[in-house]
Amino acid sequence: MIMQKNIEDAFLRLVKYVEEEGFYGYDPYDALNSPILSLLGKPSKLFRIAFTQALRRSIINFRPLIAIGKSHTPKGMGLFLSSYINLYKIYKDESYLDNIEFLADWLINNYSNGYSGYCWGYNFDWQNRTFFAPKGTPNIVNTSFIGHALLDTFECLGLEKYLEVAQSACNFILQDLNTHCEGDAACFSYTPLDNSKVYNANYLGASLLIRTYSYTKNEELLINANKAYEYGNKNQMQDGSWFYGSSESQRWIDSFHTGYNIDALHCYEKSIGENKFGTHIKKGLDFYIKNFFLDDGTPKYYHNSIYPIDIHCPAQALVTLSKLKDYDDRAISISEKVLNWTIKNMQDPKGFFYFRKGKLLTNKIPYMRWGQAWMLYGLSNLLYCHNEER
Repeated sequence: MIMQKNIEDAFLRLVKYVEEEGFYGYDPYDALNSPILSLLGKPSKLFRIAFTQALRRSIINFRPLIAIGKSHTPKGMGLFLSSYINLYKIYKDESYLDNIEFLADWLINNYSNGYSGYCWGYNFDWQNRTFFAPKGTPNIVNTSFIGHALLDTFECLGLEKYLEVAQSACNFILQDLNTHCEGDAACFSYTPLDNSKVYNANYLGASLLIRTYSYTKNEELLINANKAYEYGNKNQMQDGSWFYGSSESQRWIDSFHTGYNIDALHCYEKSIGENKFGTHIKKGLDFYIKNFFLDDGTPKYYHNSIYPIDIHCPAQALVTLSKLKDYDDRAISISEKVLNWTIKNMQDPKGFFYFRKGKLLTNKIPYMRWGQAWMLYGLSNLLYCHNEER
């Protein structure tokens, strides 16, 4: 009961903060939203990367000084939607329905136009090492999380329109993304603009396909989901881990993307009712538990180093460990240690959670998508898990 109260207290303080902000906030990667950049003509690739990283790494929020405003981010809105669905399922409080309806309708009205189905990107330009994606360019990660949020809404409210939008999002994955094939395995690109092979992104796409198939029985979704799962499974290493992606520059192993992979594999089992990937799940979860948490619940970023401690890591841990509690007896106790550590070290008295904690300094900027949406989603999953246990 003490743990239940700790979760609820942290959750309600965070809910109060995000609702007072109207779900608006800054993002770690929104630097290119600054109108000041237009005065520089067309910034180079290296400048875009450097400017974005400088703003992201700064512990002082310079955004108001360079005219970057707070905004809604599609992925954040999707995570908020799933969180409020969990709240409604726990408490049956109809007051939550207003936010559920607002968030779901916002997502349906703010998709990226011009593609084969509903899809979502970021509300800012972004540049990575390999390609540039203009504001609104849809990607498989955002689309998958939002598709799942709308399926959550369909399951909760029973309204067919939410299933139809999720099914439409599957069309985007199958028809607009570039697909790399290796026999019976396939990998979807991150966006329609690139040919990258990112394991967690591919797993997430597969999870949306298979969960949507469980309702529609569209065989095309089943076939392509199995191909995507096969690609990720054959790239799981012997110790249960995955690199971020297939290229030489993507050979790192981090906490929250590992959690994505495990959750996506578990989604197959929940959707189909088959323990087809049980071995992959157990290996992945065992690696996850052994390598990403200290004894006191400190959540590590990488498997081989602690810092920086990023809020995304404990948030995803609460999701993965609560969903996979039946796979490993250690899951719930570790999730509780992680939660206690995170509340003590990274929750502000105002209710929001800090971005990152280093050895010497803490970045306390309250990023809405990266920190608040993810922690609300993590807390709601853990709260739902404890409610089931009761």
